[in-house]
Amino acid sequence: MNALDKTISTDISLGHLLDALAVAPDAPLVFSYDGNPVRPGYHVTEVKAGQFSALDCGANPETWTEIFVQLWDIDEDGRTHMPAGKFAAIIRKVCDHVQLEPTAKLTFEVSDGERSMALYCASAPRLVAGTFEVSLAARQASCKPRDRWLAEEQAKSSCCGPASTSKCCV
Repeated sequence: MNALDKTISTDISLGHLLDALAVAPDAPLVFSYDGNPVRPGYHVTEVKAGQFSALDCGANPETWTEIFVQLWDIDEDGRTHMPAGKFAAIIRKVCDHVQLEPTAKLTFEVSDGERSMALYCASAPRLVAGTFEVSLAARQASCKPRDRWLAEEQAKSSCCGPASTSKCCV
Protein backbone atom coordinates (compact mmCIF):
# COMPACT_ATOMS: atom_id res chain seq x y z
CA MET A 1 0.00 0.00 0.00
CA ASN A 2 1.31 3.43 -0.94
CA ALA A 3 1.30 5.94 1.95
CA LEU A 4 -0.93 8.27 -0.06
CA ASP A 5 -3.44 5.47 -0.69
CA LYS A 6 -4.12 5.01 3.01
CA THR A 7 -7.59 6.14 3.98
CA ILE A 8 -8.18 8.43 6.90
CA SER A 9 -9.16 6.55 10.04
CA THR A 10 -12.85 6.15 10.76
CA ASP A 11 -12.48 5.46 14.47
CA ILE A 12 -15.60 5.58 16.60
CA SER A 13 -15.63 6.76 20.19
CA LEU A 14 -16.77 4.82 23.23
CA GLY A 15 -19.73 7.20 23.57
CA HIS A 16 -20.78 6.50 19.98
CA LEU A 17 -20.62 2.76 20.58
CA LEU A 18 -22.61 2.91 23.82
CA ASP A 19 -25.24 5.24 22.35
CA ALA A 20 -25.80 2.85 19.46
CA LEU A 21 -26.01 -0.22 21.70
CA ALA A 22 -28.61 1.46 23.94
CA VAL A 23 -31.16 1.09 21.13
CA ALA A 24 -31.40 -2.70 21.68
CA PRO A 25 -29.75 -3.73 24.97
CA ASP A 26 -30.90 -7.36 24.68
CA ALA A 27 -29.41 -7.83 21.20
CA PRO A 28 -26.32 -10.05 21.05
CA LEU A 29 -23.10 -8.08 20.48
CA VAL A 30 -20.81 -9.77 17.97
CA PHE A 31 -17.40 -8.34 17.17
CA SER A 32 -15.59 -9.65 14.11
CA TYR A 33 -11.91 -9.42 13.25
CA ASP A 34 -9.66 -10.98 10.66
CA GLY A 35 -12.80 -12.04 8.76
CA ASN A 36 -14.33 -14.05 11.61
CA PRO A 37 -16.78 -13.32 14.44
CA VAL A 38 -15.58 -13.62 18.03
CA ARG A 39 -16.64 -16.84 19.65
CA PRO A 40 -19.77 -16.79 21.81
CA GLY A 41 -17.85 -17.13 25.11
CA TYR A 42 -15.73 -14.01 24.59
CA HIS A 43 -14.85 -11.92 27.65
CA VAL A 44 -14.18 -8.24 28.16
CA THR A 45 -11.07 -8.80 30.26
CA GLU A 46 -9.90 -5.22 30.73
CA VAL A 47 -10.94 -1.66 30.00
CA LYS A 48 -8.34 1.05 30.43
CA ALA A 49 -7.98 4.72 29.62
CA GLY A 50 -4.80 6.53 28.73
CA GLN A 51 -3.86 10.12 28.14
CA PHE A 52 -0.97 10.49 25.73
CA SER A 53 1.44 13.28 24.86
CA ALA A 54 3.85 12.89 21.98
CA LEU A 55 5.67 14.53 19.11
CA ASP A 56 4.63 13.36 15.66
CA CYS A 57 7.04 12.83 12.77
CA GLY A 58 6.79 16.52 11.87
CA ALA A 59 7.83 17.53 15.43
CA ASN A 60 4.28 18.70 16.15
CA PRO A 61 3.04 18.16 19.72
CA GLU A 62 0.14 15.73 19.91
CA THR A 63 -2.16 14.90 22.81
CA TRP A 64 -5.09 12.51 22.90
CA THR A 65 -7.11 10.28 25.14
CA GLU A 66 -7.62 6.66 24.18
CA ILE A 67 -9.73 3.89 25.65
CA PHE A 68 -8.63 0.28 25.25
CA VAL A 69 -11.13 -2.57 25.49
CA GLN A 70 -9.48 -5.98 25.72
CA LEU A 71 -11.42 -8.94 24.31
CA TRP A 72 -10.48 -12.54 25.02
CA ASP A 73 -11.88 -14.57 22.12
CA ILE A 74 -12.74 -17.95 23.64
CA ASP A 75 -15.53 -20.50 23.67
CA GLU A 76 -16.72 -21.25 27.18
CA ASP A 77 -19.51 -23.23 28.79
CA GLY A 78 -21.87 -23.16 25.82
CA ARG A 79 -22.47 -19.44 26.30
CA THR A 80 -24.07 -17.18 23.73
CA HIS A 81 -22.73 -13.84 22.54
CA MET A 82 -22.87 -11.14 25.20
CA PRO A 83 -25.95 -8.89 25.08
CA ALA A 84 -25.26 -5.24 24.24
CA GLY A 85 -26.64 -4.20 27.64
CA LYS A 86 -24.18 -6.44 29.48
CA PHE A 87 -21.28 -4.89 27.56
CA ALA A 88 -22.60 -1.42 28.49
CA ALA A 89 -22.93 -2.51 32.15
CA ILE A 90 -19.28 -3.63 32.16
CA ILE A 91 -18.25 -0.23 30.83
CA ARG A 92 -20.42 1.53 33.48
CA LYS A 93 -18.75 -0.58 36.19
CA VAL A 94 -15.34 0.51 34.92
CA CYS A 95 -16.55 4.13 34.99
CA ASP A 96 -17.12 3.74 38.74
CA HIS A 97 -13.35 3.36 39.13
CA VAL A 98 -11.70 4.86 36.04
CA GLN A 99 -12.60 8.11 34.28
CA LEU A 100 -13.55 7.22 30.71
CA GLU A 101 -13.90 10.12 28.28
CA PRO A 102 -16.85 9.30 25.97
CA THR A 103 -15.25 11.12 23.02
CA ALA A 104 -11.91 9.31 23.34
CA LYS A 105 -10.45 7.25 20.53
CA LEU A 106 -11.49 3.61 21.00
CA THR A 107 -9.06 0.74 20.46
CA PHE A 108 -9.77 -2.97 20.88
CA GLU A 109 -7.05 -5.37 21.97
CA VAL A 110 -8.00 -8.89 20.88
CA SER A 111 -6.44 -12.30 21.43
CA ASP A 112 -7.67 -15.85 21.36
CA GLY A 113 -5.16 -16.86 24.03
CA GLU A 114 -2.90 -18.49 21.45
CA ARG A 115 -1.99 -15.70 19.07
CA SER A 116 -0.45 -12.46 20.28
CA MET A 117 -2.80 -9.65 21.15
CA ALA A 118 -3.49 -7.32 18.21
CA LEU A 119 -4.88 -3.78 18.05
CA TYR A 120 -8.06 -2.96 16.17
CA CYS A 121 -10.27 0.05 15.52
CA ALA A 122 -14.03 -0.43 15.41
CA SER A 123 -16.63 0.41 12.82
CA ALA A 124 -19.98 1.81 13.87
CA PRO A 125 -22.24 -0.96 15.20
CA ARG A 126 -24.94 -2.23 12.86
CA LEU A 127 -28.12 -3.88 14.06
CA VAL A 128 -28.69 -6.75 11.61
CA ALA A 129 -31.48 -9.29 12.14
CA GLY A 130 -31.57 -8.57 15.89
CA THR A 131 -27.78 -8.78 16.41
CA PHE A 132 -25.31 -5.93 16.80
CA GLU A 133 -22.34 -6.41 14.49
CA VAL A 134 -19.12 -4.47 15.07
CA SER A 135 -16.33 -4.98 12.58
CA LEU A 136 -12.82 -4.56 13.93
CA ALA A 137 -10.07 -3.57 11.50
CA ALA A 138 -6.36 -3.81 12.23
CA ARG A 139 -5.07 -0.53 13.62
CA GLN A 140 -2.44 0.72 11.20
CA ALA A 141 0.48 3.06 11.72
CA SER A 142 -0.31 6.64 10.86
CA CYS A 143 1.49 9.84 9.95
CA LYS A 144 -0.51 12.55 11.70
CA PRO A 145 0.74 15.48 9.56
CA ARG A 146 -0.19 13.55 6.41
CA ASP A 147 -3.56 12.57 7.89
CA ARG A 148 -4.30 16.24 8.69
CA TRP A 149 -3.30 17.25 5.16
CA LEU A 150 -5.51 14.50 3.63
CA ALA A 151 -8.45 15.58 5.81
CA GLU A 152 -8.01 19.20 4.68
CA GLU A 153 -7.80 18.15 1.03
CA GLN A 154 -10.83 15.92 1.40
CA ALA A 155 -12.80 18.77 3.00
CA LYS A 156 -11.83 21.09 0.16
CA SER A 157 -12.79 18.66 -2.58
CA SER A 158 -16.04 17.49 -1.00
CA CYS A 159 -17.10 21.01 -0.13
CA CYS A 160 -15.67 23.31 -2.76
CA GLY A 161 -14.54 21.13 -5.63
CA PRO A 162 -15.57 21.96 -9.18
CA ALA A 163 -18.33 19.34 -9.21
CA SER A 164 -19.79 20.59 -5.94
CA THR A 165 -22.93 22.69 -5.79
CA SER A 166 -22.54 23.15 -2.06
CA LYS A 167 -22.66 26.64 -0.55
CA CYS A 168 -20.39 25.81 2.39
CA CYS A 169 -17.43 27.88 1.17
CA VAL A 170 -19.07 31.29 0.96
